[in-house]
Amino acid sequence: MKKQNTIFPPALVWFCRVAVGLLFIFSGLIKANDPLGFSYKLEEYFEVFHMLFLSNYALGFAIFLCALEMILGFALLIGWRAVTVTWGLLLLIIFFGFLTFYSAFFKVVQTCGCFGDAIPLTPWQSFSKDMVLLALVLVLFVTRYALKPVLKPVAAQRAFIIAVLFSFGIGIYTYNFLPVLDFLPYKVGANIPDEMKTPPGAQPDEYEITYHLKNKATGQTKVMNNTEYLKTNIWKDNNWEIVGQPESKLVKVGFTPKIRDLVINDAQGNNYTQELMGNPFYNLVIVAYNLNHTDEDAINRLNALAINLHQNFNTRTVLLTSNSPTDAAAFARAHKLVSEIFYADGVPLKTMVRSNPGVLLMKNGVVINKWHYHNMPSYDVLVKTYFQK
Repeated sequence: MKKQNTIFPPALVWFCRVAVGLLFIFSGLIKANDPLGFSYKLEEYFEVFHMLFLSNYALGFAIFLCALEMILGFALLIGWRAVTVTWGLLLLIIFFGFLTFYSAFFKVVQTCGCFGDAIPLTPWQSFSKDMVLLALVLVLFVTRYALKPVLKPVAAQRAFIIAVLFSFGIGIYTYNFLPVLDFLPYKVGANIPDEMKTPPGAQPDEYEITYHLKNKATGQTKVMNNTEYLKTNIWKDNNWEIVGQPESKLVKVGFTPKIRDLVINDAQGNNYTQELMGNPFYNLVIVAYNLNHTDEDAINRLNALAINLHQNFNTRTVLLTSNSPTDAAAFARAHKLVSEIFYADGVPLKTMVRSNPGVLLMKNGVVINKWHYHNMPSYDVLVKTYFQK
């Protein structure tokens, strides 16, 4: 029988227990709301650590990690197998702490995805959060043999099984039917042209430029930023020359539009972003960021839908992809696509809708609704809901 540790006041232990449990549940739940987005973040880490062979399993890892956080947090709250759970929490927070420190120190992955897109954190903010959590977990780890269950064994076991089923189920559900809460800039109700604008008077990013200077006569060297360079008028002295390329460093982040990386072109490279995103009529945007891995049955169903909408309501339907025009043209011929095909980078396309393919119904630049291909409404339902009002 292990001796119970009484080094910490019971009130502190309970505070740590509740705080850690709730925070792990919240962290897991907010990421499970968008497991595909979390998997993209894991792929970035796999690339940083040269473990690209794991990229094909990123989604599975994402769903598992989200579920694990929620399960450990819930188990801690009810006191289910506290010793094992505190070991799991300690190892998990050390692992996350290492990743966030590595991201911050080496400036590799600039957002850790700790709270998904709901609460974006910088790497140093994420690391600080993990260090606070580590301190709380250490309190629980030291007192792990004193953590008492709050439910009777049978009730605790049933509650734990329900928590496991829910934790995995929510991630599987949102992967197959889109996030329950959409925190992305292309959410329903968003005005995409407005989200791309920078308002008048908005402050741009501020950069500091560093110059490496050398005196041609004496060989003396100096390092100056752009303010010193202009203030001292050294640029007027022909004896001083700039060596190498000036270094630019971001010192203050200015206004950043929510959508800043969306550029839509046709096969010839002509920009159609404003025309397509600002269409004043109902239009259907099919997003298939990777045609090589898209669901072809869904593409065929969406093609039939596009034919009916065009014939009966003259609805414009476009397909956005990051594939090359050559590959897209071959795909269009094979599936007899009627939609116009345009091209954009894969990153904004993945952000538009967490589905391949996914669908956005738009009007006047506003996202009226969006669907995963698993729950795309039928032609009759779509017409009754939107086109016959």
